Amino acid sequence: MTHDLLFDAPMPPAIPIEGEAQEFPVRRIFCVGRNYAAHAAEMGNQVDREAPFYFTKSAHALCLSGMTIPYPLGTEDCHYEMEFVVAIGTEAFRVSEDAALGAVYGYACGIDLTRRDLQAAAKEKRRPWDLGKDFENAALIAPMTKAETFGQPGAQHISLTHNGRTVQEARLSDMVWSVPELIAHLSRFYHLLPGDLIYTGTPAGVGPIAPGSALTGHIDGLHPVTVSFGEAE
Repeated sequence: MTHDLLFDAPMPPAIPIEGEAQEFPVRRIFCVGRNYAAHAAEMGNQVDREAPFYFTKSAHALCLSGMTIPYPLGTEDCHYEMEFVVAIGTEAFRVSEDAALGAVYGYACGIDLTRRDLQAAAKEKRRPWDLGKDFENAALIAPMTKAETFGQPGAQHISLTHNGRTVQEARLSDMVWSVPELIAHLSRFYHLLPGDLIYTGTPAGVGPIAPGSALTGHIDGLHPVTVSFGEAE
């Protein structure tokens, strides 16, 4: 079936893949909240150990590593949050934890940017976090590594430097909810499909950026993610 569109539909954003000419097109972005106990504590929260919780970002919030981007609009307190990103490569619907990793295409380093002042205002009024979380260039990501090359998530080291100073450090094994647990849980509420990303949460040490800030995030076995910030538009 063809459609006579009013204007040209945008192409989906896509992520380079190590060793591949093709790129990974992005469909949806799921983000896990409070998945490291130390980060939950630094934000004055406790981890809900009954079930993980999520927020989402638009696919067009994606920003590839290596860019210099403007300081985000509408905020005076934008924070970095280093994350391990899971890329779904096959449909996953009501999958078991044992089968969940079979749906993974690859992994990448990512940074979740948060307009913390807007998020805090929304929390205070018990409103959604959209303005604080889902905005242009808010989902930074490095080139992807295939799952079979990376292996299974476990004790890999995750870290972030801000202007050369290490501000976040942990192990992927410190996550409250593991990758198989997250995929299995999400697949009870969504048909996870190729192109979906899961940002799996951030360790303690989040903090503000400013024009002139430079971030570099590392996870053992993955391409680093880098970004610099210019003046606000």
